[in-house]
Amino acid sequence: MVYVITPNALHHDHVIRAAKAGKHVICEKPLAISVKEGKEMLDACNKAGVKLLVGYRMHFEPTTLEVIRMRNAGEFGSIKFFQGLCGFRIGDPTQWRLNRALAGGGSLMDIGIYALNGSRYMVGEEPIWVTAQETKTDPVKFKEGVDETIQFQLGFQSGATASCLSTYNMNHLDKFFLNGDKGFAEMQPSIGYGPIKARTHKGAVDAPVVVHQTVQMDEMADIILDGKKPVVASDGEEGLKDLKIIEAIYKAAASGQKIAL
Repeated sequence: MVYVITPNALHHDHVIRAAKAGKHVICEKPLAISVKEGKEMLDACNKAGVKLLVGYRMHFEPTTLEVIRMRNAGEFGSIKFFQGLCGFRIGDPTQWRLNRALAGGGSLMDIGIYALNGSRYMVGEEPIWVTAQETKTDPVKFKEGVDETIQFQLGFQSGATASCLSTYNMNHLDKFFLNGDKGFAEMQPSIGYGPIKARTHKGAVDAPVVVHQTVQMDEMADIILDGKKPVVASDGEEGLKDLKIIEAIYKAAASGQKIAL
């Protein structure tokens, strides 16, 4: 197996080369910098008969999975709203994450994808529309095509909505909130190494504290070797779904229009 943890724009080449060498691949998120590249990576892995997984560590984190179990059991009732806040003040302006050619964007391609992906596994549905707004206060540090802050909203078939914030210019943003007509779940930290903490209308969520990558790798080994089906999908198709929404978010922010998914 090869685990690709290189800058975003290099994922495409490295995953395809690994697949051609007959290796199963885990690729860090985002899967690629475009839907087109993501599809080519998926096709290459399918053609080679190898599995393509994406490094979504939160899909295996016990507190997260307990909140998802409660939602699936109907303990929150009909889901109405999700909020995801993910951000930090980024440092060194010369780093690859602020280089559009290597990163494929800015905060959304790095930290914002957690809020986006989280909205899908917390609500338990796929969004059908997106709106978005971009704010840039430092055009020197955050050059053209490198987003500093993006707010985006998602709509779901059930009528549930999500409101998310992705930023490279604010610290202490690591929070999920899920609201249903019978209860709620609040997670803070929600995606960091805090460890993850959650409370619901029933009280604190009691789940084991783990090293995220250890559990991720154990679970992914079971997926590859034994065909285990995870609670939350972490394959290339899952990564491609996020890329499609990311492209729609950028399109919505640039146009000011609601984009159908």
